[in-house]
Amino acid sequence: MKTILITGATSGIGKSTTELFAKQGNRIIICGRRTDILESLKSELSQFTEIFSLMFDVRNLDEVEAAINSLPEEWKDIDVLINNAGNAHGLDPLSEGKTDDWDSMIEGNVKGLLYVSKMIIPRMKTKNLGHIINISSVAARQTYANGVVYCATKKAVDVISEGMRLELTEFGIKITNIQPGAVETDFSLVRFKGDNEKAANVYAGYEPLKAEDIADAIAYCVNAPKHVTISDMTIYPSAQSEPRTIYRK
Repeated sequence: MKTILITGATSGIGKSTTELFAKQGNRIIICGRRTDILESLKSELSQFTEIFSLMFDVRNLDEVEAAINSLPEEWKDIDVLINNAGNAHGLDPLSEGKTDDWDSMIEGNVKGLLYVSKMIIPRMKTKNLGHIINISSVAARQTYANGVVYCATKKAVDVISEGMRLELTEFGIKITNIQPGAVETDFSLVRFKGDNEKAANVYAGYEPLKAEDIADAIAYCVNAPKHVTISDMTIYPSAQSEPRTIYRK
């Protein structure tokens, strides 16, 4: 049984991963921005295991520090950190991009990951044990037009993961960087600011990945033998050949 902290746990990949690990009997710290959704998820999963909820925005350092410092002593020894929280906003060329969108992506996808990791890593180093899973994207592998800032933030996740591995392997801490392709969640709905038609078109004409597929991959990495580290994993739906190319019926 592991103690696992998951950011962005209330929807999409984070929620599916939370559900899977809870059903495997791990103790879960679920993190998100809405107390009502956190409490609903906690109530739903408490039948399987112990659940602790933390409400904070990963983009806000003060909130991150206060929330993680508030953990009771019996919850502070975190075995696995899953940096899942992140976002995509807009699909505009740089010349027409909204700086608020850029700030949100940089703060959530990069700074938020750093803030949470900084709070968790010292205790892992003291124990000489731990595992950090960072959720990147295939957008880190190939920049595409109109998504430059999002791609840049996910490339940053790749680089941070590599740097973590260089700094933390000697302390027995595993680092796994996961790059999902097209996954049908509310990702596109957020990117297109609630435009259901645009979001639906992203997943039309082929079978995209499901959040559960990524949760299965995360669980595989976490449950691997102690001497095995899955350093990087790229996951596409079978209809996708690279970030920009999807074969639709």
